[in-house]
Amino acid sequence: MEEEKITGLPENAHRELKEGEEYKPILPAEKVFPEVNFRSVSTGLLMAVLFSAAAAYLGLKVGQVFEAAIPIAIIAVGLSSAAKRKNALGENVIIQSIGASSGVIVAGAIFTLPALYILQAKYPDISVNFIQVFLSSLLGGVLGILFLIPFRKYFVSDMHGKYPFPEATATTQVLVSGEKGGDQAKPLIIAGIIGGLYDFIVATFGAWAEVFTSRILPFGEQIAEKAKLVFKVNVGAAVLGLGYIVGLKYAAIICAGSALIWFVVIPVLPLLNDQIIHLLNPAFQGTLAAMSPEIIFRDFARHIGIGGIAMAGIIGVAKSWKIITNAVGLAAKELKGGTKSLDQQKIKRTQRDISMKIIIFGIIVALLATFLFFYFGVVGNLTHAVVGILVIGIIAFLFTTVAANAIAIVGTNPVSGMTLMTLILSSVIMVAVGLKGTAGMTASLIMGGVVCTALSMAGGFITDLKIGYWIGSTPAKQESWKFLGTLVSAATVGGVIMILNKTYGFTGENALVAPQANAMAAVIEPLMSGVGAPWLLYGIGAMIALTLNFFNIPALAFALGMFIPLELNVPLLVGGLVNWYVSGRSSSKELNRLRQEKGTLIASGFIAGGALMGVVSAALRFAGIQFSNESWLHQSGSEWLALLMYVLLILYFIWDSLRIKENK
Repeated sequence: MEEEKITGLPENAHRELKEGEEYKPILPAEKVFPEVNFRSVSTGLLMAVLFSAAAAYLGLKVGQVFEAAIPIAIIAVGLSSAAKRKNALGENVIIQSIGASSGVIVAGAIFTLPALYILQAKYPDISVNFIQVFLSSLLGGVLGILFLIPFRKYFVSDMHGKYPFPEATATTQVLVSGEKGGDQAKPLIIAGIIGGLYDFIVATFGAWAEVFTSRILPFGEQIAEKAKLVFKVNVGAAVLGLGYIVGLKYAAIICAGSALIWFVVIPVLPLLNDQIIHLLNPAFQGTLAAMSPEIIFRDFARHIGIGGIAMAGIIGVAKSWKIITNAVGLAAKELKGGTKSLDQQKIKRTQRDISMKIIIFGIIVALLATFLFFYFGVVGNLTHAVVGILVIGIIAFLFTTVAANAIAIVGTNPVSGMTLMTLILSSVIMVAVGLKGTAGMTASLIMGGVVCTALSMAGGFITDLKIGYWIGSTPAKQESWKFLGTLVSAATVGGVIMILNKTYGFTGENALVAPQANAMAAVIEPLMSGVGAPWLLYGIGAMIALTLNFFNIPALAFALGMFIPLELNVPLLVGGLVNWYVSGRSSSKELNRLRQEKGTLIASGFIAGGALMGVVSAALRFAGIQFSNESWLHQSGSEWLALLMYVLLILYFIWDSLRIKENK
């Protein structure tokens, strides 16, 4: 096969299309390229195993799940370059897509299932086995894929240029630049080295603080403790790059949500009397006045964000109802034999999905398998199993679009918030049908595990499909082989969690941190013991989302701002401002466009470098190799140095973007 000359993404890849304009991917729809073969599948599965094990280890030990898509894309490009493989772009997309199953399956599993072990220490009659962990991850992952496919065209094609897709952008730039090679790949590589080293120096050596806070100012600590006002910004290169790609519009809305929570809600809450506080969160015990802003955020304010995300999801479903009904209508037509195979052949290769008939059949089989697993492996009661599968199916389906939307906007999936909501709803429903106590805890957590994995998969998979859309992959091939990646990742994660429990445990001395699972255990225990949920806080969040929607303000972006910690939202605004600045300095539209594109390459390099070196740094920490001086990090000098380095990084970003000339 003749080698295709790769020149980069088309000019209209990231903007809205004009009337009658069509997006033509790098790999033309009219030609067939190497995608699925022994190399791509075997390498993808190897990546799935390695990154599933690594992400599970690190996620439970350190408390953070790294995104596997970018490191896998870098490895895939490196392997094809080392082997001097021609036309490897389509293969590398498949490697990335299969391998990326690891991160999403891990997130789904470790956010919920270790909570069973945590509760087991207190309630010995709770039992956990490999089959439970494996099947909840596998079935959740399969449902996430199947529920998302009917929405692929809407998110990746119909909404072209309307969503920034930050993570997909960075991964695509890595894949494309690797294929282009030469001078065109230099900006990405240089930015990757700078961003990677910058974040590595912070995470591994602790040369300066990771977060700059207002507490280092003369009265900052007093204001934080008495008025509950604090300002924070993560000074990492990767988060800055993320903000650039998200853009100023969405970044400003996200930060507005964050500002409402941190500068209004958190300072006001301690002023309320104890009765109102108890009404807001019945499970809370203590006095808010004695608590830090961070604790108030965790126990109170964050729930407003969860309510906002849930309502934004319902609004999203209502707005997408036409898309949903069209998908269901197409499925019904296919099942009746109304569509001909000739019609499938007319569809362009780059727009060809798995047939709707297979998807519907797959959903039925997956739901039936989940029901049988729930009946025989968890509850042993027909009524409880029927209620359980209805809860799983409805919530997973409805929140699929929310997960995809969140990833498309900000690159962060609020899966822990949606899972928390699922756990609360499932607990209330299961208690209502007579399932409570330890049996109820087990059932609700496994239901949460299935839903959490489904939503995590839906969010991660939309990234893969967007990458494939930009490059010109065949969606049906990405979709088909994603199931195999999910199977291998689920088996690996199940094994790793079992081994980690026996080796370290999740409770007691030197236990694994597992912060999300501990949070889930803390929420579910009182619910199953008859203590109420913070419904009023959820309701406030829901009302905010409804109000925003009335004024045509993106409710999900605002709700994400309310849910995600302040220090991760502020850098998004900084990155968005950098984007606005570099893309509007010249009177020439073409020069502004070129500078913005150069900035996108730099931002992608920051994200890719930060992601890759984050894995290395976390692995070193896990191995017990620690170079940082903790006493230095607790001094104000480390934060002032962090601010200085952050400013220098921003100035470099702007300078390098503006260097580009129009005639280049």
